Amino acid sequence: MVEILAVLVILGLIATIVTINWRAILPRTELHSAVRRLASTILSTRSEAISRNAVYKVEYDLEGARYRVNTPFRPGGGMAATEEERLALDWNALNPTVRFHSVQIDGAEYTKGLVFVRFDSLGSTSAHLVTLVQDPDQVFYTVEVQALTGLIDYHEGLFTRPPPREAEFQ
Repeated sequence: MVEILAVLVILGLIATIVTINWRAILPRTELHSAVRRLASTILSTRSEAISRNAVYKVEYDLEGARYRVNTPFRPGGGMAATEEERLALDWNALNPTVRFHSVQIDGAEYTKGLVFVRFDSLGSTSAHLVTLVQDPDQVFYTVEVQALTGLIDYHEGLFTRPPPREAEFQ
């Protein structure tokens, strides 16, 4: 009887450790999923801008924890003549536990409101950093979009691009 009780205690301890580890892994999975979806939207917007030879925008609603693509077309077809005519695609919401910490565009940091970045017909954009945060554990992840190429770099945690050094230009 004592041996069975000891086995049950050991199994209970193992189950507790597995449960604790699972809870530590799950939030990062949700954060990484949100990062992958955002990066996919950014890269596909860049590709569309290049292939259609037109200016596209990615809009970030920082307080609503969502983002969307703004196309250069009218809802009925054809190119939009004004900004008001542009067709905006549906909003993509972040995972419920993930929100925007900040968006930094050309050195200016935004934490509230609606901000956007443009992708021109060459795939160039404004240099920007999108930092996402997982609320319960305060886990940060930064998506960096390069200015001239529009390509993406990923950084765990809060990230700020250091200014270039003079030696890098020689």
